[in-house]
Amino acid sequence: MYLDGENLTVDELAEAAYRNAPVEIFPEQAARVKASRDLLDGFVASGRIIYGVTTAVGGFVNWLIPEDRAEELQNNILRGVATNIGANLDDVFVRAAMLCRINSLGRGVSAISPENFEKYVAVYNAGIVPCVPEQGSLGASGDLGPLAHIALVVTGAWRARYRGEVVPGAEALRRAGLEPARLSYKEGLAMINGTSMMVGVAAPVLYNAKRLLKQSALIAALSLEALRGKIMPYHPAVHRNKPHPGQVRVADTIWTTLADSRMVVHDEEVDAWLSSMRNGQPQGMDQQIEDAYSLRAGAQILGPSVDALWQADRTLQIEINSTNDNPLVIVEEGNAFHNAHFHGQYVSQAMDHVCIALTTACNLHDRRIDRYLDPFHNNGLPPFLCRENPGIRHGLMGSQYCAASTMAEMRSLCHPVSIQTLTTTGDFQDHVSMGLVAARRARDMLRISYAVPAVELICACQAIDQREGGAARLSTVTRGIYERVRAVVPYLDHDESLTDHIEAAADLLRQGRLLEALPDGDLDWDT
Repeated sequence: MYLDGENLTVDELAEAAYRNAPVEIFPEQAARVKASRDLLDGFVASGRIIYGVTTAVGGFVNWLIPEDRAEELQNNILRGVATNIGANLDDVFVRAAMLCRINSLGRGVSAISPENFEKYVAVYNAGIVPCVPEQGSLGASGDLGPLAHIALVVTGAWRARYRGEVVPGAEALRRAGLEPARLSYKEGLAMINGTSMMVGVAAPVLYNAKRLLKQSALIAALSLEALRGKIMPYHPAVHRNKPHPGQVRVADTIWTTLADSRMVVHDEEVDAWLSSMRNGQPQGMDQQIEDAYSLRAGAQILGPSVDALWQADRTLQIEINSTNDNPLVIVEEGNAFHNAHFHGQYVSQAMDHVCIALTTACNLHDRRIDRYLDPFHNNGLPPFLCRENPGIRHGLMGSQYCAASTMAEMRSLCHPVSIQTLTTTGDFQDHVSMGLVAARRARDMLRISYAVPAVELICACQAIDQREGGAARLSTVTRGIYERVRAVVPYLDHDESLTDHIEAAADLLRQGRLLEALPDGDLDWDT
């Protein structure tokens, strides 16, 4: 995998982190790194005062440090901020963070030495995964603590997972045949002063959230059939008149997915039936010309979530391909610049929006679950989808307990993190982003969110089996979805624990299996 510092996408980063793809340094990248370091060497030789190079950092910013104390200062920067606590982040997030840092350092603006840049890459390529406790980052001067735990391992300290075993960092390097890095001025700071850890968590979360929302649109199509909903609100002509991009994509997905369905309802059917019943007097009917919003407004409700994820994707891609470091040593300008690129507010707000998007999508799933189980709103299906021995049995009643509880938990978690700034460091870091906290919170919400659409999938397939004609009347695509669900969740004509069934349906969603029912195996939702 070649990282040029400019073109790495969120999806490529996530996929590389999942498969532990190795990284190669190409000559242009090595030349950029060397040129930035050479320029900084010149500044130091000239006696120039530069933050983190010839000064201390953080609350000691007003202290000058002699060049001959550089190694001591840089090692103490790592030790002083490596204060995280809690469970270790999953390996995929740590690998993604290291890839982000490699991509950023390789842009040649951070002035790390070529030797230590190569050692950082070598640690990643060796499969060494530093242990990074997940709690404690402010996301202001970047993710100092988490990235310091990674950098400590590169220097032969702290601890790491190597070939499934947690060992001291020095031992991990020894087993991999690597020498520890020795830091000179700026190098410890270069490794930790940035947003790479929050992006390392955010990118895989966003990658999976995008895949889940695509499947949410397919579930909406399946439920439109199973609940005998009306298709005309998804006609392309409708959405050309309110062309929000996400709304248009969702509507088009539902419309094309149901193109050959014999179960979904067309307006002319309802119109003909209602017209035939007219007697010249006001009268109430057991049919209506329009569906409830959870069926009719799926594109307008899910569309904003899709747009929010697209915007988050654009934000993260810029962050991934940035030099989020201080100071910048820019060869083209022949100068060093003090700045605040390390601040994670963009990432923090983006992940808040991801949480809102997930919660909104699950709200929609939850409302359709309620329609399935309520005999007054499910268009002729049995109460709680319990056709056999109702009253003696509960049917799918209990599945709503799970969905409703999960929704309550998601809503309680959805308070914005990006506004939770607290001043630190003697009021020097007086506005912080909490970006890693926001990314972790989105991770936690994603983990539980699969349960809600999973319950709707189970309800939809149960309802389809109770409709006249059953699955034979589904569209080609939704028939494929139905069959994938039925391969792991049976029709339930008796009561049993629903736990394993909900988990099995959730696993289909985690793996993106519903997308396999599409002709191309995915939805073309790229912006």
